[in-house]
Amino acid sequence: MNDRSDNLPEDERRLFREAMAEVEPIETDRRPPEAERPRPAPRARQREADEAEAREALASGALDNADEDLAEELFHARPGIQRRVLRRLRRGQYAMQAELDLHGFTRAEAAVALRDFLFDCRARGLTGVRIIHGKGRRSANEGPILKPAVAGWLRRRNEVMAFCSARPVDGGSGALYVLLARS
Repeated sequence: MNDRSDNLPEDERRLFREAMAEVEPIETDRRPPEAERPRPAPRARQREADEAEAREALASGALDNADEDLAEELFHARPGIQRRVLRRLRRGQYAMQAELDLHGFTRAEAAVALRDFLFDCRARGLTGVRIIHGKGRRSANEGPILKPAVAGWLRRRNEVMAFCSARPVDGGSGALYVLLARS
Protein backbone atom coordinates (compact mmCIF):
# COMPACT_ATOMS: atom_id res chain seq x y z
CA MET A 1 0.00 0.00 0.00
CA ASN A 2 1.08 3.56 -0.49
CA ASP A 3 1.81 6.13 2.20
CA ARG A 4 -1.72 7.60 2.20
CA SER A 5 -3.45 4.25 2.80
CA ASP A 6 -1.13 3.46 5.70
CA ASN A 7 -2.54 6.44 7.60
CA LEU A 8 -6.18 5.28 7.27
CA PRO A 9 -7.95 3.74 10.25
CA GLU A 10 -8.69 0.01 9.98
CA ASP A 11 -12.46 0.48 9.74
CA GLU A 12 -12.05 2.73 6.63
CA ARG A 13 -9.75 0.16 5.05
CA ARG A 14 -12.32 -2.57 5.69
CA LEU A 15 -15.10 -0.44 4.15
CA PHE A 16 -12.95 0.21 1.06
CA ARG A 17 -12.16 -3.50 0.60
CA GLU A 18 -15.86 -4.36 0.91
CA ALA A 19 -16.82 -1.69 -1.64
CA MET A 20 -14.19 -2.96 -4.08
CA ALA A 21 -14.84 -6.68 -3.55
CA GLU A 22 -16.67 -7.22 -6.85
CA VAL A 23 -14.56 -4.86 -8.93
CA GLU A 24 -12.41 -6.48 -11.61
CA PRO A 25 -9.32 -4.79 -13.02
CA ILE A 26 -9.65 -3.44 -16.56
CA GLU A 27 -7.33 -5.03 -19.05
CA THR A 28 -5.30 -2.62 -21.14
CA ASP A 29 -3.02 -2.87 -24.12
CA ARG A 30 -0.87 0.02 -22.93
CA ARG A 31 2.66 -0.68 -21.94
CA PRO A 32 3.62 0.17 -18.41
CA PRO A 33 5.76 3.32 -18.23
CA GLU A 34 8.91 1.42 -17.28
CA ALA A 35 8.70 -0.55 -20.55
CA GLU A 36 8.56 2.56 -22.76
CA ARG A 37 11.51 3.17 -24.99
CA PRO A 38 13.29 6.51 -24.52
CA ARG A 39 12.40 9.12 -27.10
CA PRO A 40 14.99 9.76 -29.77
CA ALA A 41 17.05 12.92 -29.44
CA PRO A 42 15.61 15.88 -31.38
CA ARG A 43 17.15 16.57 -34.78
CA ALA A 44 17.88 20.00 -36.12
CA ARG A 45 16.50 19.30 -39.59
CA GLN A 46 16.67 22.89 -40.80
CA ARG A 47 20.30 23.17 -39.74
CA GLU A 48 21.09 19.89 -41.49
CA ALA A 49 19.42 21.21 -44.67
CA ASP A 50 21.33 24.51 -44.42
CA GLU A 51 24.63 22.68 -43.96
CA ALA A 52 23.90 20.36 -46.91
CA GLU A 53 23.09 23.39 -49.08
CA ALA A 54 26.33 25.09 -48.00
CA ARG A 55 28.36 21.95 -48.82
CA GLU A 56 26.71 21.78 -52.23
CA ALA A 57 27.42 25.47 -52.88
CA LEU A 58 31.06 25.01 -51.89
CA ALA A 59 31.43 21.98 -54.14
CA SER A 60 29.80 23.69 -57.13
CA GLY A 61 31.73 26.93 -56.72
CA ALA A 62 28.53 28.93 -56.20
CA LEU A 63 30.19 30.86 -53.37
CA ASP A 64 33.00 32.17 -55.57
CA ASN A 65 31.17 35.50 -55.94
CA ALA A 66 30.20 35.78 -52.27
CA ASP A 67 32.13 39.05 -51.88
CA GLU A 68 30.07 40.53 -54.69
CA ASP A 69 26.86 39.73 -52.81
CA LEU A 70 28.14 41.26 -49.58
CA ALA A 71 28.86 44.55 -51.32
CA GLU A 72 25.28 44.69 -52.59
CA GLU A 73 23.64 44.22 -49.19
CA LEU A 74 20.70 46.53 -48.46
CA PHE A 75 19.69 47.81 -45.04
CA HIS A 76 17.32 50.47 -43.70
CA ALA A 77 15.69 51.14 -40.33
CA ARG A 78 13.46 53.91 -39.08
CA PRO A 79 14.76 55.88 -36.07
CA GLY A 80 13.86 54.24 -32.79
CA ILE A 81 14.01 50.63 -33.92
CA GLN A 82 15.87 48.61 -31.29
CA ARG A 83 19.19 47.01 -32.20
CA ARG A 84 17.93 43.67 -30.94
CA VAL A 85 15.05 43.83 -33.45
CA LEU A 86 17.44 44.67 -36.29
CA ARG A 87 19.82 41.87 -35.31
CA ARG A 88 16.95 39.36 -35.32
CA LEU A 89 15.76 40.66 -38.69
CA ARG A 90 19.24 40.29 -40.22
CA ARG A 91 19.50 36.74 -38.88
CA GLY A 92 16.16 35.82 -40.40
CA GLN A 93 14.63 35.07 -37.01
CA TYR A 94 11.25 36.63 -37.74
CA ALA A 95 8.55 34.55 -39.39
CA MET A 96 8.01 35.71 -42.94
CA GLN A 97 4.24 35.55 -43.26
CA ALA A 98 4.00 36.44 -46.95
CA GLU A 99 6.23 36.73 -49.99
CA LEU A 100 6.27 38.78 -53.18
CA ASP A 101 8.43 37.64 -56.09
CA LEU A 102 9.13 40.43 -58.60
CA HIS A 103 11.21 38.38 -61.06
CA GLY A 104 10.24 39.26 -64.62
CA PHE A 105 8.37 42.45 -63.68
CA THR A 106 9.09 45.78 -65.32
CA ARG A 107 9.84 48.70 -63.04
CA ALA A 108 6.28 50.06 -63.44
CA GLU A 109 4.68 46.64 -62.85
CA ALA A 110 6.87 46.08 -59.79
CA ALA A 111 5.83 49.44 -58.31
CA VAL A 112 2.14 48.54 -58.58
CA ALA A 113 2.67 44.98 -57.34
CA LEU A 114 4.67 46.18 -54.33
CA ARG A 115 2.09 48.84 -53.42
CA ASP A 116 -0.76 46.30 -53.63
CA PHE A 117 1.23 43.68 -51.72
CA LEU A 118 2.02 46.04 -48.84
CA PHE A 119 -1.59 47.24 -48.71
CA ASP A 120 -2.81 43.63 -48.53
CA CYS A 121 -0.24 42.73 -45.84
CA ARG A 122 -1.32 45.68 -43.70
CA ALA A 123 -4.99 44.75 -44.10
CA ARG A 124 -4.19 41.19 -42.97
CA GLY A 125 -2.11 42.41 -40.00
CA LEU A 126 1.14 40.83 -41.21
CA THR A 127 4.39 42.16 -39.77
CA GLY A 128 7.13 40.10 -41.45
CA VAL A 129 7.32 39.69 -45.23
CA ARG A 130 9.92 38.77 -47.83
CA ILE A 131 10.27 40.59 -51.12
CA ILE A 132 12.30 38.96 -53.87
CA HIS A 133 13.62 41.55 -56.33
CA GLY A 134 16.43 39.53 -57.86
CA LYS A 135 20.10 40.44 -58.17
CA GLY A 136 19.86 42.00 -61.62
CA ARG A 137 22.31 39.62 -63.23
CA ARG A 138 20.20 39.43 -66.41
CA SER A 139 19.90 43.20 -66.65
CA ALA A 140 21.92 44.99 -69.30
CA ASN A 141 25.15 46.83 -68.54
CA GLU A 142 23.34 49.41 -66.37
CA GLY A 143 23.10 46.85 -63.52
CA PRO A 144 20.13 45.90 -61.36
CA ILE A 145 16.95 47.86 -62.01
CA LEU A 146 14.44 46.53 -59.47
CA LYS A 147 16.80 46.17 -56.53
CA PRO A 148 17.53 49.90 -55.99
CA ALA A 149 13.99 50.83 -57.00
CA VAL A 150 12.42 48.49 -54.41
CA ALA A 151 14.77 49.79 -51.71
CA GLY A 152 13.81 53.37 -52.54
CA TRP A 153 10.11 52.63 -52.57
CA LEU A 154 10.30 50.82 -49.22
CA ARG A 155 12.21 53.71 -47.60
CA ARG A 156 9.33 56.05 -48.48
CA ARG A 157 6.57 53.79 -47.09
CA ASN A 158 5.40 54.74 -43.58
CA GLU A 159 4.40 51.18 -42.71
CA VAL A 160 7.93 49.87 -43.37
CA MET A 161 9.84 49.91 -40.08
CA ALA A 162 13.00 48.21 -41.35
CA PHE A 163 14.36 46.01 -44.11
CA CYS A 164 17.58 44.20 -44.88
CA SER A 165 19.00 41.73 -47.37
CA ALA A 166 17.94 38.17 -46.70
CA ARG A 167 20.20 35.33 -45.60
CA PRO A 168 21.74 33.36 -48.49
CA VAL A 169 19.31 30.48 -47.93
CA ASP A 170 16.39 32.90 -48.47
CA GLY A 171 17.75 34.69 -51.53
CA GLY A 172 20.70 36.67 -50.18
CA SER A 173 21.16 40.06 -51.79
CA GLY A 174 18.33 39.24 -54.22
CA ALA A 175 15.66 39.37 -51.52
CA LEU A 176 14.68 41.50 -48.55
CA TYR A 177 13.25 40.77 -45.13
CA VAL A 178 10.78 43.56 -44.39
CA LEU A 179 9.36 44.44 -40.99
CA LEU A 180 5.99 46.21 -41.14
CA ALA A 181 4.38 48.31 -38.44
CA ARG A 182 1.38 46.80 -36.73
CA SER A 183 -1.88 48.17 -38.07
